[in-house]
Order: sequence, then C-alpha cells, then structure tokens
Amino acid sequence: MLKFELLATEGRARRGRLTLNHGVVETPVFMPVGTVGTVKGVMPRSLEEMGAQIILGNTFHLWLRPGMDVVRGFGGLHGFERWGRPMLTDSGGFQVWSLGKMRKLTEEGARFASPVNGDKLMLTPEVSMQIQTVLDSDIAMQLDECTPYQTEGVKTTESEARTSMELSLRWAGRSRAEFQRLENRNALFGIVQGGMFESLRAESAARLAELDLPGYAIGGVSVGEPKDEMRRIVDHTPPHLPAHKPRYLMGVGTPEDLVEGVAAGVDMFDCVMPTRNARNGRLFTRFGDLNIRNARFKDDPRPIDESCHCHACATGFSRAYLHHLDRCGEMLGPMLASLHNLHYYVNLMRELRAALDTGSFDAWRRQFAADRQRGV
Repeated sequence: MLKFELLATEGRARRGRLTLNHGVVETPVFMPVGTVGTVKGVMPRSLEEMGAQIILGNTFHLWLRPGMDVVRGFGGLHGFERWGRPMLTDSGGFQVWSLGKMRKLTEEGARFASPVNGDKLMLTPEVSMQIQTVLDSDIAMQLDECTPYQTEGVKTTESEARTSMELSLRWAGRSRAEFQRLENRNALFGIVQGGMFESLRAESAARLAELDLPGYAIGGVSVGEPKDEMRRIVDHTPPHLPAHKPRYLMGVGTPEDLVEGVAAGVDMFDCVMPTRNARNGRLFTRFGDLNIRNARFKDDPRPIDESCHCHACATGFSRAYLHHLDRCGEMLGPMLASLHNLHYYVNLMRELRAALDTGSFDAWRRQFAADRQRGV
C-alpha cells in the first residue's frame, strides 16, 4: 500500500505525506541506511527518539547473510531487526555494479561469486522481487543496472548509457510482473537511469511512467561523477517524473546536496555519509563540518554543535572527549558521532518541512547556506 499526498509547494520544492503499510512518512525525508539489518552503531530506539521515520535495508547483503530462511522465520525484516516503522530496501543493483569484474551481466541478470563464501549466484529481477517480498519492505526497488560514470578512466558514452538504460527498463517491466505475481501488498519503485545524458534521463522517466508504478527514483548518480554533473542531472530529472508520485534520489549526499535536491523537486533521500563520516571522525554541524581528529579539539569543552539537541550534544559530551575516544579507538566515539550526524540530517529535513509549511523555503535556504559557511 502507498498513498502520497502533496501538501504544499514552493517553486519546485514539495511538502508531502507518504502513507505506507508500517506508518506515515512526512516528506521531504532523509532515510538512515541500515544495509545489513542495522544502522551501524545506533539502536532502533535512538533512531525513533531522533525522529527517523523510515530506514533502509539492502536486498543483496541480506540475501547473502543471514539468508531468507532466517528472515522469513521472523516474519520479515521489521521483526528481525526490531524496527516497527516503514522500511525501504534497495534491489541489489548498486552492489552488483560495485563488484566490477567479479560479476557478469546478461539479459537474464547478474551472475557473480558471493563475496561471503564464493557460492555462484544469479540475481535477476525476479529473484530480487522474491527476496524483497520475504523482507516485507514497505518500498521495494526494481532491479536495475547502475550505469557507471566511467570505466578504467574512460567516460561512458551515450550509446553505452542507452544500452544500460534499456536493460534497466526491461528489468523494470520484469520486476513489476514478478511483484504482481507474488501479490506483494507493498509498493514498488522504478529507477531512472541514463548516465549523464539529459535526453536519456527524460526518456527513461517517460517510459518508466508508462508502468504506472507507485513511485520513482533517480539512480546512477554519486558513482564517481563530478559534483556539478551530479547536480545537473538531479536538477534536470524530477520535472520529467509524475508530479503526483514520490520522487527518491538514491545515495545522495551532503547536507547541501539534500537542500538542492529538495529545491529541484525530490521528496526522499538516503546516504551512508552520516554514519560513515562519523566512523572517520567527521561531524556535521549547522555551522560547517569538523574533523574531531584535529588536535585543536584536544581540550575543547564545547559540545559538537551548541545548537544541537541530539543525545551527544544535549548530554554535554565535549569535543575534547570525542577527540579522546577517537584517539583511543573506543567504540563509544563513533557511536556518539553517528547519533549526532544522523540527528543533524533528520533535523535538517524537519526544518525543511517546517519552512515549506510556512512558505519560507527560499529564505530558509539562504540562511542555511550562510550558516554552513560561517565555520565552527
């Protein structure tokens, strides 16, 4: 089940509400990534307390471990990882792309050796839908081929991008057919491909719209292309998608990327950046980013961000303490940093929604940019 309501617009920015089988999601929304059944280092209760509305899981990784028999025994991924709110699962297409020469693509699907135990496996649109049906994710994604920006230093040509896009479109049709055959009561999203070519993106969006899926994603960005190329495609694509259905930008990105994505007309975002950066000592704040490993924080008594109300900041953990934890390799360091970064992203979207509710998005956007440039 999926119901999407547009509540307000300002320019191309949209304020909406998404109703799914496991709850309601207010958009624009950022979705924390829980690839293998957990948002790294963060308890589900902490995610709920910070206001996370929907999280991700990954078809490819959960298929390999723990396997579908285990997840099926818990009634799906919600029961297995103890998360009662909505969930989206990626189809595995990006992970297949990341295997590079370890996989072989054919019309049927992707053949590869399991990176876990070496087993020979075949991921097809049908298999991806079967896995996601067992996972019982509120939003399942079609299996697609993630078109690379370049291969061995050579940029993907328009002809190569078209071939890849056409394959993804055929896989979208097969994903939809299998999803319906399985009588899956959740929602299936299509994925727009086409590389860095605007005409291919427009064609992909138009042909996907003919399938009348519940929602659509912009895929194949943040795959090594320059930032200006990514933003050009993100700005170009949303107007070609149905206005009455949710739009999801996959795997992007920085706080600035999210704000510009909303301005372009995107409703949903995910990225590993908040937790991955946290594990490497990089923290997001209202006034720019800081590297907690920098020696200047060794005796800094301030919280990460004095304007933040996350557990790490509100409890009074100092920059000096997080610097110490990082230097000592203590696991509490990346846990507190992950809590903070995720809270920052979730709260950023909360502020965005409030600005759209009051018709003040443009003013908010200007203040956001000024604050981020001020520095910590």
